[in-house]
Amino acid sequence: MTDERLRSSFGAAATAYAEHRPDYAQAAVRWALEAAPGLRVLDLGAGTGKLSATLAAVGADVVAVEPDPAMLAELRRAVPTVRALPGSAEAIPLPDGSVDAVLAGNALHWFDMTVAGAEIARVLAPGGILAGLWNIMDDRIDWVAGLERVSGSAAIGPRDTLSSWRAATADMFVPSPGLIARFESAEQVEFPHGQRRTADSLVATLATRAGMLVMPDEEREATLGRIRRFLGSRPETAHGEFTLPMLTGVLRARRS
Repeated sequence: MTDERLRSSFGAAATAYAEHRPDYAQAAVRWALEAAPGLRVLDLGAGTGKLSATLAAVGADVVAVEPDPAMLAELRRAVPTVRALPGSAEAIPLPDGSVDAVLAGNALHWFDMTVAGAEIARVLAPGGILAGLWNIMDDRIDWVAGLERVSGSAAIGPRDTLSSWRAATADMFVPSPGLIARFESAEQVEFPHGQRRTADSLVATLATRAGMLVMPDEEREATLGRIRRFLGSRPETAHGEFTLPMLTGVLRARRS
């Protein structure tokens, strides 16, 4: 299965993505921006605007860029105060040095950094910040670890849990032909977060993961059925609303 097929899978589920995907911890966003020279922020690979909304809430001057037309339409509907443009990490429709920070919410791993690294550095002001944010499940909690086991990597992958997200993202700014001397001083930090869910809405959330969206229908329904049965078997999740224990993990680096 190609990365391109996974990357392009979200548009068909844009409405479900907007409804079920979590926002980002404000403390994580503030930390990502605290070292930036200003508050002009590009939300790159912005999806339906989950991160754009949080950025706006903390006072950033946000411009969002998203390649998928269906996701972009949802973003414009959900966050009408944010300027939203079609474009990609590999072809950013902004002038040189026009933003102080580039943030990517659950998107940085989709970028071709051999190309995108140069583009991101181009639009960043001197000393600007690049940060990837991921909402990760706290698998120190017993039922969350159990959910990970029954769900499989298509629904809960290595970037999706506290125990593995750092290793899965640590080398994203390692020098390569597209990243030589562009970013430095990479740091990784987690911030407490959570999302109110029911068993049904958590199943719907996991169904929006790229690996699930590209599964054959029969395999997808079998996986979702397995997740439903597990959630129905646990006292923490079987009845009514509960808080999904999460953190927002941030990988932050400065433009050289």
